[in-house]
Formats: sequence, structure tokens, C-alpha cells
Amino acid sequence: MSSINHHQTPKVMIQIFYKDKGKISISQSLVLLDELGMDDVIWIDLFSPDGDEKRAVETFLDTSLSSRAQAEEIESSSRYSETETTISVNTNFLIPGPDEYSMEAVSFILCEGIIVSIRNVQLRSFSDIQRRIQVNSRLYPTGYHVLIGIVENRIDLDADMIELMSKEIDTYSKKVSAGKDVNEEFLLDINQLQENTMLVRENVVDKQRMISSIMKSDKFPRDIFPKLSVINKDIVSLLNHTNFSFERLDYLQNTVVGLINLEQNRIMKVFTFVSLLLMPPTLIASIYGMPIRLPMLSDGSGLWNFFILLVLMIVAIFIVILVFRKRRML
Repeated sequence: MSSINHHQTPKVMIQIFYKDKGKISISQSLVLLDELGMDDVIWIDLFSPDGDEKRAVETFLDTSLSSRAQAEEIESSSRYSETETTISVNTNFLIPGPDEYSMEAVSFILCEGIIVSIRNVQLRSFSDIQRRIQVNSRLYPTGYHVLIGIVENRIDLDADMIELMSKEIDTYSKKVSAGKDVNEEFLLDINQLQENTMLVRENVVDKQRMISSIMKSDKFPRDIFPKLSVINKDIVSLLNHTNFSFERLDYLQNTVVGLINLEQNRIMKVFTFVSLLLMPPTLIASIYGMPIRLPMLSDGSGLWNFFILLVLMIVAIFIVILVFRKRRML
């Protein structure tokens, strides 16, 4: 199956994006947090942070960061919550693989315009936004804008994955129409594609819930809301596409199951025909093989008896064939 590869970058434990003389600079030093003020920092990106890094960021923000267990909770209250000073967002990011997809939990903490992200895998959405910040930092003046940029990029990647899966469905549909390699393995491939489509849908729905919560909040800047409306429309469109993909996959699955059943019925018909074809001669041979005196087995006519029995067997076979043809079973 096709998949979208992640942007591979060297592992960096922490990246601090901060304002420096009218531009955005990046540092990988925790010591810098002792020198910067809250108004200077825009984004702190933590990649598989250790205890010291998390404590340093918590001290800088004067708040607690989410644990991995909290990030993986599915309750609505754990996915998005607000206090007087912070906003906590826990969401899943889809990771495509060669055959199957997986989910990775990511946490965001927003505090006085600063966003802190905590993740354990390389994600293309993050590397894309980091490059964009360096190219045009004016588009990301606060952590709020960074969060929306990451979500917007993730939705675009989900759209690409849905398009790739649609092409895969087209390929499978053509194979079914041509009757090529339609077997149990083919059915398993369709089941895996259904699982991947379900994961994409769950990922998109998760982002929809996040956007809905943000649009109800009074803490986000008003200039973000037009973009949120566009993202929400894109999400609705993607959900419609995934629903259509599910319908197509269900149709393909039912068609493949029907074709497999037809093939199995054809094989069973052949076995049945062969069994019935051999039954009369087997019955005749069994009767005349019994140790009792039977007609046409008198002494001195063994050769003629053999030919008579052979003719009876052949006639019985032809009778079975005629019956099958008359009933259009051949």
C-alpha cells in the first residue's frame, strides 16, 4: 500500500523559538530559558523530553506539563481543557506505514501566548511549520497561531492520505472488475485498507473536536477564527470523502466475498460431479466384489463377465453426465 513518508530530521530534544531583534531565532539550549522573558518566547518544542527538560519548562511557565498517559486519554475533558492561565490540548497524529497506520499522542500547552508541544516521534507537520516560521515569521506571532498552523498542515496531510487511499480503492476496484487475483489475500488487503480509512477518519474527527473547542473559547485571538472556519469546512469535506470510501470498500468487500463464494461453489460442484460420476461404477464393482454367487459370474465366462461389467459402468457414467447436462449443472 502507498503511504506518505515523514520528514526525517536528526533527533533534537528541545527547540526554543523566540523573538530576537525583530525576527525569530531558534535555540536548543535550556539555559536560554533563564535569560528570556515570557514575552520573548513563542514556541517550545519538546521531543522525547527527559525529566530535567520538562522541569525547566514547567519552571519557566509556572505550570505543569501533561504526561504521556494524560495525552493518550480519550475522554473529552482530557482532550481539551482551559484554566485561567493555560489551555491544554491532547490530540493524535496519524503515522502512515508501509501497510498499516498508527496513532501517536501529542500534547500542547498554551500559556500567555506561548505554546509548548510534547511528542515522541518525528512528525512532518512540525518540521513543515518550523521551516515556515523561519521563512515568514510574521504569520506566527504567537503560540496560538503556531498551533493552528500545525493543525492546518495536519489536515492537508490527511487530505493527501485520503486521496492516496482513493487511488488504492480504484486499483482494487479495477482488479475486481477484471477478476485478477481475487482471493482471500486480496480480501485481507481490503480489510487493512478499511482499518486505515477508519484511523484517518478518527484522526480527522479528533481535529474537528479540537477546532470546535477552540471556536468556543474566548482566549484565542479573533484573527484566527476565519482560518478556523476554513479548516472546519475542510474537515467536513474530508469526513464526507471517508464516508464515501467506506461505502466503496464495503461494496468491494461484498463483491470479493461473493466472487470467492462462487469460486468455492464451482469447486464443490466439480467434486460433487466427480463423486456422483464414480458412484455407479463403484457400486457395481462393490456388488460383484462380494463373496456370494451373483448373475454373470458363472464358471468359464470370466472375460465376458468383465466386459459386461465394464459396459455397465460406462453406461452408468454416461447416464450421470446426461442428468447433469439436462439440469444444466455442467
